[in-house]
Amino acid sequence: MFDIFSSFPPYLLVFLAAVLFVAGFVRGFSGFGAAMIFMPVATSVMVPSTAAAAFLFVDGIVALPLVIRAFRICNWSTVLPAVLGSIVFVQLGAWLLATSDVLVLRWAIFIIVTGLLLLLISGWRYQSKPTKPVSFGVGAVAGILGGVSQVGGPPVVAFWLSSAREPAIVRANLIVFFALASIGTFVAYTLNGFFTLEVLHLLVMAIPVYALAIFLGSNGFKKADPGLYRKLAYGLIALAALSSMPALDSLFR
Repeated sequence: MFDIFSSFPPYLLVFLAAVLFVAGFVRGFSGFGAAMIFMPVATSVMVPSTAAAAFLFVDGIVALPLVIRAFRICNWSTVLPAVLGSIVFVQLGAWLLATSDVLVLRWAIFIIVTGLLLLLISGWRYQSKPTKPVSFGVGAVAGILGGVSQVGGPPVVAFWLSSAREPAIVRANLIVFFALASIGTFVAYTLNGFFTLEVLHLLVMAIPVYALAIFLGSNGFKKADPGLYRKLAYGLIALAALSSMPALDSLFR
């Protein structure tokens, strides 16, 4: 049952472990971004449903201590409406994916994410206290983008980064948002039979590697300059934009 080499050759496991370690370190440091690093690479060497199910499971289990700690300091008044908006509108994103021109949708996503990044780099800040309707709206945009392309992070990242909140609060908001928003995905993956024996085999390697990487990344955040957090977040948003750009499919897929 646990013969992982029956599903994945050793060289592939080593390669995936290296990618997952980088993704986990970034996740531990920033609170988000691991999927942006792992998924484009993993889906190029295995069935996308296997990669997605394995990553969802390992991130949900290993990142649980991060979530518990983030519960204590996140801003619930803006996180919960954003989560609700994401859960509701991810269905619209999935419907658009099923009924619209995928190429047009992906170019639209690239333009939206790039626009958010340029807005942040320009120095613009959301000065008002986030209201529940605004937070819900941002979560809705994240849900639509996630349903279309699994690139749902940039809207909420840009929203909370643009506020006057210190990096620790922004990071906690993101950790809790992604944890709660993923509950619906767990249910959908279970109903669709995505948690297969191949996923179990991959988890044997993934859990210890990802756990070590998250631990090191989380400790790195405690010692890092706050300015480094914002720069890393900008870089991850740029990665999300590039990985969703149709013209670069040969590199990311």
